Amino acid sequence: MSTRSQEIASNLEKVQERIHLAVKKSGRSIDEITLIAVTKTYPASDVQILKDLGINNFGENRDDEAREKSTTVPGTWHFQGQIQSKKIGSIVSWASFIHSIDQASHLDKVERALSSHGAEKPLGIFLQLSLDGAPGRGGVVADELATLAHKALESPRLTLMGLMCVPPVDRDADEAFAEVAQIHAGFLRNFPDARSLSMGMSGDFESAITHGATHIRVGSSILGSRTPAQ
Repeated sequence: MSTRSQEIASNLEKVQERIHLAVKKSGRSIDEITLIAVTKTYPASDVQILKDLGINNFGENRDDEAREKSTTVPGTWHFQGQIQSKKIGSIVSWASFIHSIDQASHLDKVERALSSHGAEKPLGIFLQLSLDGAPGRGGVVADELATLAHKALESPRLTLMGLMCVPPVDRDADEAFAEVAQIHAGFLRNFPDARSLSMGMSGDFESAITHGATHIRVGSSILGSRTPAQ
């Protein structure tokens, strides 16, 4: 095993231990948690190491980079960056899930792109929640979620998974995740099948798990905080 493989394996083991402890503490099942290894800016060779270690879910923010990696390493690929309309046709060609839907127009374009690609199975989507409504950061406020969700449900090519949120950096993570959990609980009353909750990253995923996260997106704790080779 190469030095890089050993480094990633060691980091991954530590992250998995943290996940197990958080799951046990919150009285949940490990089967409820999907670990998405965020591989943005890291080379395909790192993704292959993760694949060899049993990881199958990979997260990316940039279409060009993800498209190239996904053709090199098969797996379940998640797009989690802010969406550029001109990239949607490409994104749906490799992504199994999009975590950052926050516009009705994007739903229309995703639908058309899936139709033109002749997609055989529905694309999973998460609606991105904004806790503060700050412009430029993506997401919609809680009051706008239902309208977006109803539109998503109109399409047989889309599966409404649930909600995604990246809390504002100036908010206490535990407090923010508690608010997201409360919003998600209200959302579920009208959309009971949208049970997934995508939140939590390297520094705060234990808190996210405590508050009901089903998908956690972990990058630096697994792949390191160094400047990766391009």
